Amino acid sequence: MLWIRRPDTHNARRTGRRHGARAAAPLAAALLVAGGLTVVSLTPGVAHAAGGRAAPAEDFNGDGYADLVTAAPGATVSGKAQAGYVAVTYGSANGIDPAHKTLVNRSTSGVPGSATAKQRFGNTFSKGDLDGDGYSDLVIGSAKGSAGSVVVWGSPSGLTGGTAIAGYGLTPQVGDFDGDGKADLALFGDAEVEGDDSVQQSANLWKGPISRAGKPTARLNFLDKSEWWGYNGSGPGCAADDSCVNGPHSLSGPNTAKSVGDVNGDHRDDIAIWAYEGDGVWGNHVLFGGVGGFTETGTLGDIGSEGDDRATDIGDVDGDGYGDVVVGSGGETSKVTVLYGSASGPSSRRVKTFDQSLPGFPGTQEKGDHVGSCVSVADVTGDGRAEIALGIDGEDFGGLADAGSFALLHGTASGVTGEGSQVMHQNTSGVPGVAEANDKFGAACALLDVNGDGHRDLAVSSTAENASAGAVWTLDGTAKGLTTKHAKAFGPGDVGGPATKALFGSFLR
Repeated sequence: MLWIRRPDTHNARRTGRRHGARAAAPLAAALLVAGGLTVVSLTPGVAHAAGGRAAPAEDFNGDGYADLVTAAPGATVSGKAQAGYVAVTYGSANGIDPAHKTLVNRSTSGVPGSATAKQRFGNTFSKGDLDGDGYSDLVIGSAKGSAGSVVVWGSPSGLTGGTAIAGYGLTPQVGDFDGDGKADLALFGDAEVEGDDSVQQSANLWKGPISRAGKPTARLNFLDKSEWWGYNGSGPGCAADDSCVNGPHSLSGPNTAKSVGDVNGDHRDDIAIWAYEGDGVWGNHVLFGGVGGFTETGTLGDIGSEGDDRATDIGDVDGDGYGDVVVGSGGETSKVTVLYGSASGPSSRRVKTFDQSLPGFPGTQEKGDHVGSCVSVADVTGDGRAEIALGIDGEDFGGLADAGSFALLHGTASGVTGEGSQVMHQNTSGVPGVAEANDKFGAACALLDVNGDGHRDLAVSSTAENASAGAVWTLDGTAKGLTTKHAKAFGPGDVGGPATKALFGSFLR
């Protein structure tokens, strides 16, 4: 259990629409529901000489600290159940302060569209500097591609404005996919499984920079011509009219894009996806970035059902310069898989599969633990090798079923190791709150340097906390791993957002 502040609904009822960039925290819920873009900034636009200055891809206001994005897709907004919103909490020398935030939903002033029931706005999102101004931008999707995406733009005062991208709301991804040093945008539309075969999923690749009017520098082929069905080297065949399942603006699906990183060292970003294989099974694939569009790997040896949709991230665990694909468990199968990158990409010849029986990993492996309920891969200790943060949201302890925990495992030159790993939960000394049955602590996680000290910090969530209102915890990173000193926790009430069944923390980045 975690006691968190609830929105001041009395003040909310008395407050009308506000368009200013600054507001008192108790008024934030009113502004969110009524439609004003709420930005509460303690020291907006102040640059810090931080030792570990955040990359532009993670820093919306350019102050040198990474900023955390939290999804609340279950929240009621403007009276619409499960309309959803996102909360951006800005980093500082003292880490995350929930009072220093921006709240965004489809009723927000300047954001196109309107709050819609069951849209689950914020179900997915991606960060990156799309317009090349030095400030990261936020691309927010929804549970359905047909709802489209919204780009909210970074600035010295934080996120502002909004640009709609119609029809492509499913797992948008930002990355430098053609290797020109500028951020591009990969867009995915809806696709539903029909029978045993794969189906066509619409997809687009926008070359950056992208203007705030929503105009890319160019619209590229999503797939390289070598991947088009019907392309014979001299003519486009059926791809000419977009009728192919694999074509210039489509791919065989459905697919869920998971993470972006360079897995083959060619200085072009790649995308890890969860793809339909046909005959009722799904598997992990990688879309390799390229000047002519993406090329696709075959299955990377990890298959399951749609309900086994696995958390996935990319990071360099062994420090060899190639991104490694880390895949969490699915369903009752509590195994984590590391597919190590190489010049030819991930290979089935170098794969590590493990659970809590890995030597040095604290705890005991049990059915239903769900090791890898969330996955985040980044360098916490500063040794040049990425750590792996894993949710274990089905972990039982102290007689509490599914209370949940998380783990941090270290990378070495030979790959992931259990030696020196950490496992924590709400009953760990220094972690705010008290563990309860069915908290599902460890539902989502993200590693990012919110205090600018050069060490990635951990954000981890429980979406079941406080009757599914949800909550997020942050723990600082150090040269040795994570510390509970200065650990914090906050929920939707602390950022001034709707709380009832908000599922705050469903996705973190």
